[in-house]
Amino acid sequence: MPKPAGYFRLDTPAAHQYKVFDEPGFPYTFEYPAYAFIAKDTAFKGEKFDNRYWINIVFPDLNGVINLTYKEINDNNRFDSLVNESFGLSFVHNKVTDGIVPYDIHTPYAAGVMYVVGGNVASKYQFTLTDSVKHFLRGALYFDVTPNADSLKPATDFLKQDIEHLFWTIRWK
Repeated sequence: MPKPAGYFRLDTPAAHQYKVFDEPGFPYTFEYPAYAFIAKDTAFKGEKFDNRYWINIVFPDLNGVINLTYKEINDNNRFDSLVNESFGLSFVHNKVTDGIVPYDIHTPYAAGVMYVVGGNVASKYQFTLTDSVKHFLRGALYFDVTPNADSLKPATDFLKQDIEHLFWTIRWK
């Protein structure tokens, strides 16, 4: 009798520990997990995209990444347009999801929305953070595996606390 399909065992760190991301010239700072590293996002190049402040928080042991894209609110990037674009990117999963639940985020330094996407989707957690005057940050958690909500649940549950910690430690420069 063949063995049933199994999933890899996930070993998460015993405790959440953080370090500060505060690169010179970047318009924001925050705390990120000590078991991750920051990498420049080079996915989009060219005049259409100003990706100087786009980074990835990489979790090598979990095969995951949080993509962070930053845009300055100005005449070319109006606040309402950025909110609508982010909403559209989050709801692109709508055809394959079990539902999308938005949660408001309010901290002393930022406000935004976290979308929790249910089902076998590429990104369970997506969020925006802004001061609604000058700064707009969008984030999404991805894993480099075929989406399976059951097998990814330990990793997504573990990283949810780190995402929420980012909300509370974001500061604008």
